[in-house]
Amino acid sequence: MRITIGKLVAASFLATSFLVAPASANEVNLYTTREAQLVKPLTDAFTAKTGIKVNTIFVKDGLAERVAAEGTASPADVLLTVDIGNIVDAVDKGVTQPVKSDVLTKTIPANLRDKADNWFAISVRARIFYAAKDKPNAPATYEDMADPKYKGKICIRSGQHPYNTALVAAYIDHYGEAKTEEWLKAVKANLARKPAGGDREVARDILAGICDFGVANSYYVGLMRAGKGGPDQQKWGDGISVVLPKFKDGGTHVNVAVAAVAKNAPHKAEAVKFLEFALTDEAQALFAKANFEFPVKAGAEADPHIAQMGALTPDRIDLATIAKTRKAAANLIDKAGFDQ
Repeated sequence: MRITIGKLVAASFLATSFLVAPASANEVNLYTTREAQLVKPLTDAFTAKTGIKVNTIFVKDGLAERVAAEGTASPADVLLTVDIGNIVDAVDKGVTQPVKSDVLTKTIPANLRDKADNWFAISVRARIFYAAKDKPNAPATYEDMADPKYKGKICIRSGQHPYNTALVAAYIDHYGEAKTEEWLKAVKANLARKPAGGDREVARDILAGICDFGVANSYYVGLMRAGKGGPDQQKWGDGISVVLPKFKDGGTHVNVAVAAVAKNAPHKAEAVKFLEFALTDEAQALFAKANFEFPVKAGAEADPHIAQMGALTPDRIDLATIAKTRKAAANLIDKAGFDQ
């Protein structure tokens, strides 16, 4: 009998899965792409509160593919990942299941959870503007980035990075492709340098005087200012001010840390309890602070580095809609020659 590579991979996944197979009903198996130190405060608190043990399985890449390959034998109960595209991929691959929970639906805004109840945001990061402290006239909206008065003053990483394709996708969902292409070309004309580096390098280049303003994720501000990246990055973070921009007819573009219950979860009840616990004030503070993100629950405590940015009003466009527009956004970024 001929054995294909696909069958070997599936068998490998199944073999490793059985190593973490549940031993009792008083536990839950968490598959996550997030590093251990970012989820441990949450899982420890859940166990202390409920007595339910959490077995954490770190899956760096291919979360949906792994669970799909494990099939009905998969021990996965909860899937926890970052970026809406990853969880939409999991839904499309059929490895999640709907969850009916008043706690989840009443706590999480409708645009930050799946309409069919397959996934739920548990923390939020915003696509914001960094600004030089001596340059007070930063853009206030994403549309403002195209204003000619900012010519030669804006820094940004590659337009094809997922953070930026998501922002462009949101712009398309607001205004359509034609207006978005015009906007991309105008923003490109305002760049101080070719799109490159990462979000932290945007802060570095502002401090170096290369640009006055930049586009980056909110959580990097916390990471830099808290000294997580070393003294140089702390200087970059302390050397900038922050603007929470909005779309003119909406709110701030966001992405999420997001959770779902696996389709074949052997401990579904415990998995739902885990998701509901993640929405408590205690858990929101622990999880959001671990990576300097905004809590998804209104009124939950944020890390001081994030709280000082002000109140976040996430944009009204559904995240699933943005995820499905990303391919069109990537094509438009290339068409506009944004990264050239």
